[in-house]
Amino acid sequence: MMATTPNGSVTFTLDGSNRSTRLPVLRGSVGPDVVDIRKLYADLGVFTFDPGYGETASCESAITYIDGDEGVLLYRGYPIDQLAEKSDFIEVCYLLMNGELPSAAQLKEFRKGVTYHTMVHEQIRRFFEGFRRDAHPMAVMCGVVGALAAFYHENLDINDPRQREIAAFRLIAKVPTIAAMAYKYSMGQPFVYPRNDLDYAANFLYMLNAVPAEPYHVSPVLAKAMDRILVLHADHEQNASTSTVRLAGSTGANPFACIAAGIAALWGPAHGGANEAVLKMLAEIGDVKNIPAFIEKVKDKNSGVKLMGFGHRVYKNFDPRAKIMQKTCHEVLGELGITDEPLLDLAVELERIALSDDYFIQRKLYPNVDFYSGIILKAMGIPTSMFTAIFAVSRTVGWVSQWKEMIEDPAQRIGRPRQVYTGAPARDYTPVGERG
Repeated sequence: MMATTPNGSVTFTLDGSNRSTRLPVLRGSVGPDVVDIRKLYADLGVFTFDPGYGETASCESAITYIDGDEGVLLYRGYPIDQLAEKSDFIEVCYLLMNGELPSAAQLKEFRKGVTYHTMVHEQIRRFFEGFRRDAHPMAVMCGVVGALAAFYHENLDINDPRQREIAAFRLIAKVPTIAAMAYKYSMGQPFVYPRNDLDYAANFLYMLNAVPAEPYHVSPVLAKAMDRILVLHADHEQNASTSTVRLAGSTGANPFACIAAGIAALWGPAHGGANEAVLKMLAEIGDVKNIPAFIEKVKDKNSGVKLMGFGHRVYKNFDPRAKIMQKTCHEVLGELGITDEPLLDLAVELERIALSDDYFIQRKLYPNVDFYSGIILKAMGIPTSMFTAIFAVSRTVGWVSQWKEMIEDPAQRIGRPRQVYTGAPARDYTPVGERG
């Protein structure tokens, strides 16, 4: 991993005192410079205040780079559009974990390593009986993924590189199996064992859709669409769930516990539930004829109505993943022959308006990856409750890669954010009988 390099310094002076300090400015390989504030409290006795850590770099990382102003997303330096079009999810997994694209022999061995671990311990089947049938798949996944540590306690030494590798293989391989089992359980259908003759995305679709009563053929078009969804969501820098994984991992927690923590963070509607929110919005609009009135409400700041699936907190120009998903969306609809699905008709019309209405163009409110992925998953017949679970399947490799990088970083310390205390100052306890 390329380390940061010095690039000048910044002098901080504390008003009303004669104290000042000079802090180094560091430069990464690309992106903005950062001020190293690690000695700020020691020198001046003050902390920085940055709610949400939006302006704070919490670590060095060589995995993913985002330029939100230019609409750039790189995995280990490779543009996301190139990887989505030319690579596949397992090769991207190798890239994220190891830093370079594999040779043919390395890729074959890596595929074998993942495929070998796709099944889960048979006793895990019993876990599901403890959940209600209507339990949200993410609730089930939090519990079951965390419980994997109880089955593989002989490989939990995070300081052993080989044990870290085995844990990574297990997580990447088993999370799709667990997600599919959660879905089948909610449907009252038998669990479907993985098929190691299928590739990663096709196997996942098979476990979701197959039943013992009849054969199931995985459409190559749908498998490719699922593979792209997985690639596009595999990692996204230091987002909320990734930061959660790193924070949990900084304590020395085992990788299964860390990934379970990431799943819990991803479950939040402000993070992993965006594509589910898109379909909810479309359902509330109800009909194409209601779109003009809805758009007027969106333009009215006092209405409180939000346009879901458009714009992005990080990407201020356009989401580089959206164009790929747009193309994939139309491929999926064509493959399935869908022409009269009301929600999809709504989505197509909203897309047309967003790409032609000056209001949206001036504000750069373009459809993002969540807008299209929601439509694709809906067209595939996957219920909205599974959308975030599929996101977790994809993001597992990013979490594992970030966790692995953190463990191998000699500068890593246990996470310990500070605070601005606004509570009562020190005061003496008063016995209950003396209180007014």
